[in-house]
Amino acid sequence: MHFKHLTTVLFVVLLVGIPSNAQKKSLTVNQDRLEKRIFDLADFGIQENGETERVAFSDADIAAREWVIQTMKDLDLTVTVDVAGNIIGKREGSHASKKPISFGSHIDRVPHGGNYDGCVGSMAALEVMEVLKENNIKTKHPLEVIIFPNEEGGVMGSRAMSGNLSKAAFDVVNSTGFSMGEGIMRLGGDTTRITEAIRKKGSMAAFLELHIEQGGVLEKEGLNIGVVEGIVGLKWWDVTFTGFANHAGTTPMNARQDALLAAAQFIVAVNEVTNSFEGAQVGTVGRIKAEPGAPNVIPGKVVASLEIRDLSSEVIENVFQAIKAKAKEISTNSGVAIEFHPLDTTADPALTDLGIQKEIENSTKNLGLTFKYMPSGAGHDAQDMARIAPTGMIFVPSKGGISHSPKEFTSAQDMANGANVLLNTILVLDKKLD
Repeated sequence: MHFKHLTTVLFVVLLVGIPSNAQKKSLTVNQDRLEKRIFDLADFGIQENGETERVAFSDADIAAREWVIQTMKDLDLTVTVDVAGNIIGKREGSHASKKPISFGSHIDRVPHGGNYDGCVGSMAALEVMEVLKENNIKTKHPLEVIIFPNEEGGVMGSRAMSGNLSKAAFDVVNSTGFSMGEGIMRLGGDTTRITEAIRKKGSMAAFLELHIEQGGVLEKEGLNIGVVEGIVGLKWWDVTFTGFANHAGTTPMNARQDALLAAAQFIVAVNEVTNSFEGAQVGTVGRIKAEPGAPNVIPGKVVASLEIRDLSSEVIENVFQAIKAKAKEISTNSGVAIEFHPLDTTADPALTDLGIQKEIENSTKNLGLTFKYMPSGAGHDAQDMARIAPTGMIFVPSKGGISHSPKEFTSAQDMANGANVLLNTILVLDKKLD
């Protein structure tokens, strides 16, 4: 080439820059492969009607876990199952002394549930590992995929790992008929050594969980990603209403101590009181049982549930005290005694790490995706992991806001968007964290 022409070419290259197809792009996952794994996982527990049943501890759950373990091995991960039944697939980093960056979710389901709750985060975690393998990318930190067991029946694996699983929980029986203790043994764990599953606070560099939103906010607002600010705490109570059972035909209306009527007034009061506070707190009565339960007998006893959720323990307590005050008023006016019995299902609010939130936001922006900051109204394994590690959580849209249902659905594109944010956030954290 003539020198004059070469100079002109160099000038043009400097002026317009490197062609766009040569520019460095964000690493991305294989959308089709991710969706296929979701469908493959759904085969474990498939029923004649085309729906899947895979409650923790069931034969289908065990078979699915074996498939996950083999998939991890195929990805050259070192696989272990701890004494709580957590499946852990590890990929070594270039700096063996660094703490692991861990990520994952669960594959067990509620009865009559869907194919996406927990499964998206779990399959996306495997996809992240495969992308790193096929691109020969070596991170500084070791990476861990963790598949937690029995999330739906009491976040069993993550509670054990955070040191928050009590022996009393071993007696809780799920729809398979197996207790949690029996289930741990079925999954290859060991209840006699359960404390060995505990990870010390600070032993992980970070923990990340990708999950479907299980609500309709992202879809309604046309957004791709939810950056989770925190996971709400919740408290449960049984509320007992004790009146006087009597003949429904012979007892005048103004001489009744109707426990069910008082309970009905209480249910309305829960809704009114919860709404009277500023904020996103929720209060729910989801279960009620009246005795003796006959059409011709005034109910003498009712047991109802009460659940309150919020990102603040103080708000939960304030709402509860206001509900108690209203209950006292109902009791005085009706002659029905009302008692609150706290249940051992309390979950403390868990705020996600501000630094990880920011990196999730940055990864989302770099990928050209839209987002909003939002709380999680549902409990997740990340809630317990936040006790021991800086934690972040990524939401992707749920079609129609439907979850815990066979109609649960998240598109392949939305799943891939979330997996790409997860992948790129992990790579950034690997460079920035000690």
